[in-house]
Amino acid sequence: MHDFPHETRQVNNGRARSVEIVQQVAERIAVSVSQVIVGKRNEVRMTVLGLLSQGHILIEDIPGVGKTMMAKALARSIGCTFSRIQFTPDMLPSDVTGVSLFNQKTREFEFRAGPIMAQIVLADEINRATPKTQAALLEAMEEHQVTVDGVTYTLQEPFLLLATQNPIEYEGTFPLPEAQLDRFLVRIQLGYPAPNEEMTVLTSQQHEHPLANTYQVVSVQELLAAQQAVRDVYVADEVKRYIIDLVTATRQHPDVYLGSSPRGSLALFRTSQARAAMAGRDYVVPDDVKALAEVTLAHRIIVGPAARIKDISSRTIVQDILTATPVPGAVAR
Repeated sequence: MHDFPHETRQVNNGRARSVEIVQQVAERIAVSVSQVIVGKRNEVRMTVLGLLSQGHILIEDIPGVGKTMMAKALARSIGCTFSRIQFTPDMLPSDVTGVSLFNQKTREFEFRAGPIMAQIVLADEINRATPKTQAALLEAMEEHQVTVDGVTYTLQEPFLLLATQNPIEYEGTFPLPEAQLDRFLVRIQLGYPAPNEEMTVLTSQQHEHPLANTYQVVSVQELLAAQQAVRDVYVADEVKRYIIDLVTATRQHPDVYLGSSPRGSLALFRTSQARAAMAGRDYVVPDDVKALAEVTLAHRIIVGPAARIKDISSRTIVQDILTATPVPGAVAR
């Protein structure tokens, strides 16, 4: 059965409208956050991309480069409920999820919600908490719900966990378990600003912090519509095969002890859709996949002991795989 011309036109118009929604929402949030985080346009857009892809974001970098400010600016720009959890070694799982307390008057247990019950949660210095406390986040990240004393509480949409961590070599840090790293859609670094950007930071913060002038630029309804619109972006079978080839290559690489999970394939698929929509396209091209392979796959790869001694990183491995894997549509010379 063939589509009639006007039906095809309607589908195309619907896709074009979806892309327009994503572009408008992404641009407004990116401009708002960029006023606080100076000179990090790519990193800001990557954070917005993670938000539109309905995934959690891990910002890994040294102290003082603006990881916490990025999360706060993002929460203010979308007008969602925001909470900040400062992780410490003595923190308990109940400090994150909440606790049931016995009320003497009513003779019943009452649930006191923990900070995880907000829409945008900043998990600051997540790798300073013990593995047991880190594990308290797993259910919330994957199922968007929290279970306390056998009762399950659903988290409000949109739900985004923005975690920051200092490099593992820092004293008093616990490496994140593989199961938790796998639940982060992307991992990004901010890095030091350039000298001229640092000059802008000094000038902009002379009297007050730019965060004080950051306001809501999109409504929650607009954000939810944009997140839904991302899913309408077309992905050809050849591009899906390319994603699978890249992820499969991480499992077969000689320097890899443990490759990416199928969740990595989904992350690369969904972020590629979001990148295409943000660029004004209603279809994914291989360049979208290539641009996002490192941020979506590198943190899911465990480098083998021999490769670690040679100082080979998971990022280097992903770049190797990108070079070696044929791109769909490319003609071999």
